[in-house]
Amino acid sequence: MPKGYIPLADARATQADALSHAVAALAEDIRVLQGRNFLQGPGPIFLGIGASFAASASAVWTLRSRGIHSWRLNAGEHPLPFPVTPHPLVGVSQSGKSSETLAALQTVDQRLRLSVVNAHNSPIETISAAHLSLGNIPDSYASTIGYTATVAALGMLAEAWDAGEIDSTWLQLSDAFRVVEKTLASRIGALIAPLQDAHYVDCVGSAASAGSAEVGALLLREIARIPSTGMATRQYLHGAMESAGRGVHIIFGEEREVQLAQKLARAGHDVILASPLDICEENHLAHVAVPSLSPAQRPIVEALVMQTLAVETAIARGLDPDAFVFENNDTKVA
Repeated sequence: MPKGYIPLADARATQADALSHAVAALAEDIRVLQGRNFLQGPGPIFLGIGASFAASASAVWTLRSRGIHSWRLNAGEHPLPFPVTPHPLVGVSQSGKSSETLAALQTVDQRLRLSVVNAHNSPIETISAAHLSLGNIPDSYASTIGYTATVAALGMLAEAWDAGEIDSTWLQLSDAFRVVEKTLASRIGALIAPLQDAHYVDCVGSAASAGSAEVGALLLREIARIPSTGMATRQYLHGAMESAGRGVHIIFGEEREVQLAQKLARAGHDVILASPLDICEENHLAHVAVPSLSPAQRPIVEALVMQTLAVETAIARGLDPDAFVFENNDTKVA
Protein backbone atom coordinates (compact mmCIF):
# COMPACT_ATOMS: atom_id res chain seq x y z
CA MET A 1 0.00 0.00 0.00
CA PRO A 2 1.51 3.37 -1.00
CA LYS A 3 2.62 5.81 1.68
CA GLY A 4 -0.03 8.24 2.90
CA TYR A 5 -3.01 5.87 2.67
CA ILE A 6 -4.83 3.84 5.31
CA PRO A 7 -6.04 0.22 5.02
CA LEU A 8 -9.38 -0.32 3.32
CA ALA A 9 -10.77 -1.97 6.43
CA ASP A 10 -10.02 1.15 8.50
CA ALA A 11 -11.45 3.50 5.88
CA ARG A 12 -14.66 1.50 5.59
CA ALA A 13 -15.10 1.23 9.38
CA THR A 14 -15.00 5.02 9.82
CA GLN A 15 -16.69 6.04 6.57
CA ALA A 16 -20.16 6.87 7.93
CA ASP A 17 -18.78 9.16 10.65
CA ALA A 18 -16.28 10.79 8.29
CA LEU A 19 -19.04 11.38 5.75
CA SER A 20 -21.22 13.03 8.39
CA HIS A 21 -18.45 15.45 9.38
CA ALA A 22 -17.54 16.19 5.77
CA VAL A 23 -21.12 16.97 4.72
CA ALA A 24 -21.60 19.49 7.53
CA ALA A 25 -18.29 21.25 6.80
CA LEU A 26 -18.84 21.25 3.03
CA ALA A 27 -22.28 22.83 3.36
CA GLU A 28 -20.76 25.75 5.26
CA ASP A 29 -17.91 26.13 2.77
CA ILE A 30 -20.32 26.10 -0.19
CA ARG A 31 -22.39 28.88 1.39
CA VAL A 32 -19.21 30.92 1.76
CA LEU A 33 -18.44 30.45 -1.93
CA GLN A 34 -22.00 31.47 -2.76
CA GLY A 35 -21.51 34.65 -0.76
CA ARG A 36 -18.32 35.39 -2.70
CA ASN A 37 -20.22 34.97 -6.01
CA PHE A 38 -18.16 32.01 -7.23
CA LEU A 39 -21.12 29.67 -7.81
CA GLN A 40 -23.06 31.56 -10.46
CA GLY A 41 -23.25 32.21 -14.18
CA PRO A 42 -22.82 29.55 -16.88
CA GLY A 43 -22.93 26.03 -15.52
CA PRO A 44 -19.69 24.30 -14.56
CA ILE A 45 -17.66 21.80 -16.56
CA PHE A 46 -16.30 19.07 -14.30
CA LEU A 47 -12.84 17.78 -15.21
CA GLY A 48 -11.57 14.56 -13.75
CA ILE A 49 -10.20 11.13 -14.48
CA GLY A 50 -10.84 7.66 -13.02
CA ALA A 51 -12.99 7.76 -9.90
CA SER A 52 -13.08 11.57 -9.96
CA PHE A 53 -14.68 11.50 -13.41
CA ALA A 54 -17.27 8.99 -12.17
CA ALA A 55 -18.00 11.14 -9.10
CA SER A 56 -19.20 14.01 -11.29
CA ALA A 57 -22.05 12.16 -13.03
CA SER A 58 -24.79 12.84 -10.50
CA ALA A 59 -23.80 16.51 -10.14
CA VAL A 60 -24.17 16.98 -13.90
CA TRP A 61 -27.59 15.32 -13.77
CA THR A 62 -28.63 17.56 -10.86
CA LEU A 63 -27.57 20.74 -12.66
CA ARG A 64 -29.26 19.74 -15.91
CA SER A 65 -32.45 18.90 -14.02
CA ARG A 66 -32.39 22.52 -12.81
CA GLY A 67 -32.09 23.77 -16.39
CA ILE A 68 -28.39 24.62 -16.10
CA HIS A 69 -26.03 23.43 -18.83
CA SER A 70 -23.25 21.30 -17.37
CA TRP A 71 -20.87 18.59 -18.53
CA ARG A 72 -18.25 16.23 -17.20
CA LEU A 73 -15.16 15.64 -19.28
CA ASN A 74 -12.35 13.13 -19.00
CA ALA A 75 -9.32 15.35 -18.50
CA GLY A 76 -7.10 12.81 -20.23
CA GLU A 77 -9.05 13.06 -23.48
CA HIS A 78 -8.73 16.81 -24.05
CA PRO A 79 -6.13 18.32 -26.37
CA LEU A 80 -4.58 21.42 -24.84
CA PRO A 81 -5.05 24.29 -24.54
CA PHE A 82 -8.64 23.86 -23.44
CA PRO A 83 -10.99 25.71 -25.84
CA VAL A 84 -12.07 29.21 -24.85
CA THR A 85 -15.24 28.94 -22.77
CA PRO A 86 -17.35 31.09 -20.44
CA HIS A 87 -18.03 28.01 -18.30
CA PRO A 88 -16.02 27.58 -15.09
CA LEU A 89 -13.94 24.42 -14.95
CA VAL A 90 -14.11 22.39 -11.76
CA GLY A 91 -11.03 20.24 -11.34
CA VAL A 92 -12.00 17.10 -9.40
CA SER A 93 -9.06 15.26 -7.85
CA GLN A 94 -8.91 13.69 -4.42
CA SER A 95 -5.14 13.96 -4.28
CA GLY A 96 -5.11 17.34 -6.02
CA LYS A 97 -2.21 16.00 -8.08
CA SER A 98 -3.86 14.39 -11.11
CA SER A 99 -1.53 15.38 -13.93
CA GLU A 100 -4.15 15.49 -16.69
CA THR A 101 -6.61 17.60 -14.70
CA LEU A 102 -3.90 20.00 -13.57
CA ALA A 103 -2.62 20.45 -17.13
CA ALA A 104 -6.09 21.29 -18.46
CA LEU A 105 -6.86 23.76 -15.69
CA GLN A 106 -3.59 25.59 -16.26
CA THR A 107 -4.64 26.49 -19.82
CA VAL A 108 -7.76 28.50 -18.88
CA ASP A 109 -8.10 31.92 -17.27
CA GLN A 110 -7.41 31.68 -13.54
CA ARG A 111 -10.80 33.13 -12.61
CA LEU A 112 -12.50 30.13 -14.28
CA ARG A 113 -10.59 27.57 -12.20
CA LEU A 114 -12.49 25.92 -9.36
CA SER A 115 -11.59 22.67 -7.69
CA VAL A 116 -12.78 19.96 -5.32
CA VAL A 117 -9.89 18.18 -3.61
CA ASN A 118 -9.15 16.26 -0.44
CA ALA A 119 -5.44 16.91 0.13
CA HIS A 120 -4.49 20.30 1.61
CA ASN A 121 -2.14 22.59 -0.33
CA SER A 122 -2.18 20.41 -3.43
CA PRO A 123 -1.12 21.72 -6.86
CA ILE A 124 -4.71 21.81 -8.19
CA GLU A 125 -5.94 23.66 -5.11
CA THR A 126 -3.07 26.13 -5.37
CA ILE A 127 -3.85 27.24 -8.93
CA SER A 128 -7.62 27.52 -8.37
CA ALA A 129 -9.51 30.78 -7.88
CA ALA A 130 -11.71 28.93 -5.37
CA HIS A 131 -11.79 25.44 -4.01
CA LEU A 132 -13.76 23.04 -1.84
CA SER A 133 -11.71 20.89 0.49
CA LEU A 134 -12.96 17.55 1.76
CA GLY A 135 -10.84 18.16 4.84
CA ASN A 136 -7.77 16.02 4.20
CA ILE A 137 -9.68 12.89 5.24
CA PRO A 138 -7.50 9.78 5.61
CA ASP A 139 -8.47 7.48 2.74
CA SER A 140 -7.63 4.07 1.30
CA TYR A 141 -5.68 3.64 -1.95
CA ALA A 142 -8.76 2.25 -3.71
CA SER A 143 -10.78 5.24 -2.59
CA THR A 144 -13.69 4.90 -0.15
CA ILE A 145 -14.47 8.02 1.90
CA GLY A 146 -12.51 10.19 -0.55
CA TYR A 147 -14.93 9.11 -3.27
CA THR A 148 -18.18 9.34 -1.32
CA ALA A 149 -17.26 12.75 0.15
CA THR A 150 -16.39 13.98 -3.35
CA VAL A 151 -19.83 12.91 -4.62
CA ALA A 152 -21.37 14.80 -1.69
CA ALA A 153 -19.33 17.95 -2.37
CA LEU A 154 -20.22 17.97 -6.05
CA GLY A 155 -23.88 17.22 -5.38
CA MET A 156 -24.24 20.08 -2.90
CA LEU A 157 -22.34 22.39 -5.24
CA ALA A 158 -24.77 21.48 -8.03
CA GLU A 159 -27.75 22.25 -5.79
CA ALA A 160 -26.26 25.59 -4.74
CA TRP A 161 -25.25 26.81 -8.22
CA ASP A 162 -26.96 29.99 -9.37
CA ALA A 163 -28.57 30.87 -6.02
CA GLY A 164 -29.88 27.36 -5.41
CA GLU A 165 -30.44 25.81 -1.99
CA ILE A 166 -28.58 22.86 -0.50
CA ASP A 167 -31.08 20.09 0.34
CA SER A 168 -31.56 19.92 4.11
CA THR A 169 -31.66 16.11 3.99
CA TRP A 170 -27.89 15.91 3.45
CA LEU A 171 -27.51 16.01 7.24
CA GLN A 172 -29.38 12.68 7.50
CA LEU A 173 -27.38 10.96 4.77
CA SER A 174 -25.00 9.19 7.15
CA ASP A 175 -28.01 7.54 8.84
CA ALA A 176 -29.16 6.13 5.50
CA PHE A 177 -25.57 5.04 4.86
CA ARG A 178 -25.48 3.05 8.10
CA VAL A 179 -28.77 1.32 7.27
CA VAL A 180 -27.32 0.08 3.98
CA GLU A 181 -24.13 -1.03 5.77
CA LYS A 182 -26.23 -3.25 8.06
CA THR A 183 -28.28 -4.60 5.15
CA LEU A 184 -25.15 -5.62 3.27
CA ALA A 185 -23.46 -7.14 6.33
CA SER A 186 -26.48 -9.37 7.00
CA ARG A 187 -26.32 -11.11 3.61
CA ILE A 188 -22.92 -10.49 2.08
CA GLY A 189 -22.10 -14.19 1.71
CA ALA A 190 -25.07 -14.84 -0.55
CA LEU A 191 -24.51 -11.64 -2.55
CA ILE A 192 -20.89 -12.37 -3.44
CA ALA A 193 -21.38 -16.08 -4.15
CA PRO A 194 -21.79 -15.61 -7.94
CA LEU A 195 -18.95 -13.07 -8.02
CA GLN A 196 -16.34 -15.51 -6.74
CA ASP A 197 -16.13 -17.37 -10.06
CA ALA A 198 -17.35 -14.62 -12.40
CA HIS A 199 -15.44 -14.21 -15.65
CA TYR A 200 -16.55 -10.58 -15.89
CA VAL A 201 -18.97 -8.08 -14.32
CA ASP A 202 -21.21 -5.57 -16.07
CA CYS A 203 -22.16 -2.60 -13.86
CA VAL A 204 -25.15 -0.62 -15.12
CA GLY A 205 -26.96 2.43 -13.74
CA SER A 206 -29.61 4.97 -14.62
CA ALA A 207 -28.16 8.20 -16.02
CA ALA A 208 -27.88 9.85 -12.60
CA SER A 209 -26.19 6.67 -11.34
CA ALA A 210 -23.89 6.14 -14.32
CA GLY A 211 -20.99 7.16 -12.11
CA SER A 212 -21.91 4.41 -9.64
CA ALA A 213 -21.65 1.86 -12.43
CA GLU A 214 -18.32 3.31 -13.56
CA VAL A 215 -16.73 3.43 -10.12
CA GLY A 216 -18.16 -0.02 -9.37
CA ALA A 217 -16.36 -1.48 -12.38
CA LEU A 218 -13.19 0.35 -11.36
CA LEU A 219 -13.32 -1.07 -7.82
CA LEU A 220 -13.90 -4.61 -9.08
CA ARG A 221 -10.88 -4.27 -11.35
CA GLU A 222 -8.68 -2.63 -8.68
CA ILE A 223 -9.60 -4.75 -5.69
CA ALA A 224 -11.05 -8.06 -6.92
CA ARG A 225 -9.23 -8.06 -10.30
CA ILE A 226 -12.31 -9.04 -12.25
CA PRO A 227 -12.64 -7.59 -15.79
CA SER A 228 -15.55 -5.17 -15.42
CA THR A 229 -17.32 -2.48 -17.41
CA GLY A 230 -19.58 0.33 -16.22
CA MET A 231 -22.12 2.20 -18.31
CA ALA A 232 -25.45 3.98 -18.24
CA THR A 233 -28.61 1.92 -18.70
CA ARG A 234 -29.55 3.35 -22.08
CA GLN A 235 -26.05 2.73 -23.43
CA TYR A 236 -26.18 -0.84 -22.15
CA LEU A 237 -29.54 -1.49 -23.80
CA HIS A 238 -28.14 -0.47 -27.18
CA GLY A 239 -26.36 -3.74 -27.80
CA ALA A 240 -23.86 -4.15 -24.96
CA MET A 241 -26.05 -6.61 -23.06
CA GLU A 242 -26.01 -9.06 -25.98
CA SER A 243 -22.78 -10.70 -24.77
CA ALA A 244 -24.22 -11.69 -21.37
CA GLY A 245 -22.94 -15.05 -20.18
CA ARG A 246 -20.63 -16.45 -17.46
CA GLY A 247 -20.65 -13.09 -15.70
CA VAL A 248 -22.53 -11.09 -13.09
CA HIS A 249 -24.64 -7.97 -13.63
CA ILE A 250 -24.81 -5.27 -10.95
CA ILE A 251 -27.58 -2.79 -11.67
CA PHE A 252 -28.60 0.52 -10.02
CA GLY A 253 -31.92 2.23 -10.63
CA GLU A 254 -35.68 2.04 -10.70
CA GLU A 255 -38.40 0.94 -13.16
CA ARG A 256 -36.31 0.51 -16.32
CA GLU A 257 -33.46 -1.06 -14.40
CA VAL A 258 -35.88 -3.52 -12.74
CA GLN A 259 -37.05 -4.61 -16.19
CA LEU A 260 -33.44 -5.06 -17.28
CA ALA A 261 -32.58 -7.05 -14.16
CA GLN A 262 -35.58 -9.36 -14.58
CA LYS A 263 -34.88 -9.93 -18.26
CA LEU A 264 -31.28 -10.93 -17.56
CA ALA A 265 -32.19 -13.12 -14.56
CA ARG A 266 -34.95 -14.93 -16.45
CA ALA A 267 -32.43 -15.71 -19.17
CA GLY A 268 -30.26 -17.41 -16.53
CA HIS A 269 -27.77 -14.60 -15.78
CA ASP A 270 -26.84 -13.66 -12.20
CA VAL A 271 -27.97 -10.15 -11.23
CA ILE A 272 -27.58 -7.95 -8.15
CA LEU A 273 -30.08 -5.10 -8.26
CA ALA A 274 -29.70 -2.11 -5.90
CA SER A 275 -32.96 -0.18 -5.94
CA PRO A 276 -35.31 1.72 -3.62
CA LEU A 277 -38.27 -0.07 -5.21
CA ASP A 278 -39.93 -3.04 -3.54
CA ILE A 279 -38.64 -5.96 -5.63
CA CYS A 280 -39.44 -9.65 -5.35
CA GLU A 281 -36.27 -11.71 -5.58
CA GLU A 282 -36.24 -14.68 -7.92
CA ASN A 283 -33.79 -17.20 -9.35
CA HIS A 284 -30.56 -15.42 -10.33
CA LEU A 285 -31.87 -12.06 -9.04
CA ALA A 286 -30.79 -10.64 -5.66
CA HIS A 287 -32.15 -7.30 -4.46
CA VAL A 288 -30.29 -4.85 -2.22
CA ALA A 289 -32.73 -2.30 -0.80
CA VAL A 290 -31.36 1.24 -0.82
CA PRO A 291 -33.17 4.31 0.56
CA SER A 292 -35.16 6.57 -1.73
CA LEU A 293 -32.74 9.49 -1.97
CA SER A 294 -32.26 12.35 -4.39
CA PRO A 295 -30.20 11.73 -7.57
CA ALA A 296 -27.38 13.70 -5.94
CA GLN A 297 -27.35 11.56 -2.79
CA ARG A 298 -28.19 8.02 -3.92
CA PRO A 299 -24.81 7.42 -5.65
CA ILE A 300 -23.18 7.65 -2.20
CA VAL A 301 -25.01 4.59 -0.88
CA GLU A 302 -24.57 2.92 -4.28
CA ALA A 303 -20.82 3.44 -3.88
CA LEU A 304 -21.05 1.72 -0.50
CA VAL A 305 -22.72 -1.26 -2.18
CA MET A 306 -19.87 -1.49 -4.69
CA GLN A 307 -17.14 -1.03 -2.08
CA THR A 308 -18.58 -3.86 -0.01
CA LEU A 309 -19.07 -6.23 -2.94
CA ALA A 310 -15.58 -5.56 -4.31
CA VAL A 311 -13.74 -5.92 -1.01
CA GLU A 312 -15.60 -9.02 0.16
CA THR A 313 -15.22 -10.66 -3.25
CA ALA A 314 -11.48 -9.98 -3.20
CA ILE A 315 -11.14 -11.58 0.21
CA ALA A 316 -13.22 -14.59 -0.91
CA ARG A 317 -10.94 -14.97 -3.93
CA GLY A 318 -7.84 -14.94 -1.69
CA LEU A 319 -6.68 -11.44 -2.68
CA ASP A 320 -5.37 -8.59 -0.52
CA PRO A 321 -7.76 -5.65 -1.15
CA ASP A 322 -4.95 -3.16 -0.42
CA ALA A 323 -2.48 -4.66 -2.91
CA PHE A 324 -2.16 -3.27 -6.44
CA VAL A 325 -0.34 -4.98 -9.30
CA PHE A 326 0.93 -2.01 -11.31
CA GLU A 327 2.38 1.38 -10.46
CA ASN A 328 2.50 4.28 -12.91
CA ASN A 329 4.73 7.31 -12.48
CA ASP A 330 2.96 9.81 -14.73
CA THR A 331 -0.60 10.02 -13.38
CA LYS A 332 0.28 12.29 -10.46
CA VAL A 333 2.56 15.32 -10.29
CA ALA A 334 5.06 15.72 -7.49
